[in-house]
Amino acid sequence: MELSILLAGQIVSLFLFVAAGYASVKAGLFKSEESKVISNMVVYICSPCMVIYSFQIELTKDKVQGLLLAAGAAVLVHILLIVWTTLLRRPLNLNSIERASLIYTNAGNLIIPLVAAVMGLEWVFYTNAYNIVQTVLIWTHGSRLIGQQTEDWDYKKILVNPNIIAMIAGFFFFAARIHIPEVIGTCLEGFGNMIGTAGMFVIGMVIGNMDLKWVFSRKRPYFVCFIRLLVYPAVIAVIFAMIARMGLHREAKDILLVVFLASSAPAAAMVTQLAQIHNQDSKYASVINVMSIIFCIVTMPLMVMLYETLA
Repeated sequence: MELSILLAGQIVSLFLFVAAGYASVKAGLFKSEESKVISNMVVYICSPCMVIYSFQIELTKDKVQGLLLAAGAAVLVHILLIVWTTLLRRPLNLNSIERASLIYTNAGNLIIPLVAAVMGLEWVFYTNAYNIVQTVLIWTHGSRLIGQQTEDWDYKKILVNPNIIAMIAGFFFFAARIHIPEVIGTCLEGFGNMIGTAGMFVIGMVIGNMDLKWVFSRKRPYFVCFIRLLVYPAVIAVIFAMIARMGLHREAKDILLVVFLASSAPAAAMVTQLAQIHNQDSKYASVINVMSIIFCIVTMPLMVMLYETLA
């Protein structure tokens, strides 16, 4: 119960960043369209820095085994989410923004500060597993889905993407036990720490020129949030609880909890940012994102309680 209360408090604090972005546009300090500049900074600077810095820990057998367990769980989750969403596409008439919002979560912006505050800094390492899997997929499957591209993927663009390069570099430093100089590490940490604040601030800016009464009067986002925050996490909680009982790792329950938090998070802010980059409906993506952030104040603690009870 204590964990659920801590979660709710941290989620509320992140939502206040959204409110600050919204208020800054309403006050005339920024224009809503200027959020694209910050989006690019988050995607191409803050995110890569966060990935590299998070790998700067001591290499141990226990850490490697735990990371492999988290990675396997993250792969399983994304396979399930993609398959479920594909099956629901025609019956529920899901568009590309809705499908991306159902599959990809705010794991980078939300889960890292949540895990650090609620479980401790040593557990942030395992968030890399989910973030790596999601980053690879969102820049391949997700980018193609949101951009509504029909041509084959340009693998060269994928490989030279700063986020992919950062993951390769970070894992190499971790495996080779190479420690980045403190001066550079401080810079990476500084940019990495901005991702939660800047990412949420962008969401607020995007909806700054929107009528919130109109936002909450739309029925479709409620349905998308219901699936994203309750249906999918409830099924995953059952699956993870069974895996946790298998004894695959001495800390399997907590490692899987980190992955579960990521999988039960709100719709990804990256969906909004990619929608801006691809000139798609970023306002609708923002509506889903903001509504899911508000609702997750209640749903995430409930889903964590369900997982802990089952596991």
